[in-house]
Amino acid sequence: MDTEQLLAPEDAAPLSRSRAEVLDMLRAADGPLGVREVAQRMGLHPNTARFHLEALVEAGLAVRETEERDTPGRPRIGYLAVADGPAGRRRYRLLAEMLTSLIAGTMPEPARAAEEAGREWGAYLSEQPPPYQKLTAEEAIGKLIAIMEELGFSPQAEAGDADGQYRLCLRRCPFREVAQRHQDVICSLHLGLMRGTLARMRAPVTADRLDPFVEPGLCVARLTGRHADEGQRAAAGTRQPRSPAAP
Repeated sequence: MDTEQLLAPEDAAPLSRSRAEVLDMLRAADGPLGVREVAQRMGLHPNTARFHLEALVEAGLAVRETEERDTPGRPRIGYLAVADGPAGRRRYRLLAEMLTSLIAGTMPEPARAAEEAGREWGAYLSEQPPPYQKLTAEEAIGKLIAIMEELGFSPQAEAGDADGQYRLCLRRCPFREVAQRHQDVICSLHLGLMRGTLARMRAPVTADRLDPFVEPGLCVARLTGRHADEGQRAAAGTRQPRSPAAP
């Protein structure tokens, strides 16, 4: 990537469906909306609603407004749509390149650090099911797909095979240009994000690895269902050792 590409102002990226709906809701509202209001109206987890609202603020499409109150307590923060769109054109690609190169060039284990950060954010952005509620592998993968889609990917899962192996095809990586230069950081971040998401959901499936750029514009995540492995381990644990033959 040359310097002109890094310094060129970013064009407005298309919003995901949910984020566009959140923006439409803000534009239609009579006043500022809080995180919980948006979450309830959209049927989203509050953390996911906050993620969309903050992204709209960063994009210059919305602003935060602190509500004045006469009673003690934390003031309510609301969000308002900006009528004229972004106040300025931002250079997020340059910022991403700067931060990624810092991690890659200064940390002793950049891939591990990126994966841990991804795990934390994956857990933050996903919703934990109620106690004792168990998701199937297909349900968990469906929720993972929704989160990856909101992050800017175009994900598609292939049906699992008899061994519980799944392929999650990830197209339209939102950090493709940076990932091509720093796969160890960006791809590890995305792998950690998937692992954190599945762990938060207590999903019966794990993300084993992420194969970057198996085709131009396509990365493939390899997922494995845990039921088959757990059943095999349980069966092995119940086997009794054979008694030695009597002399």
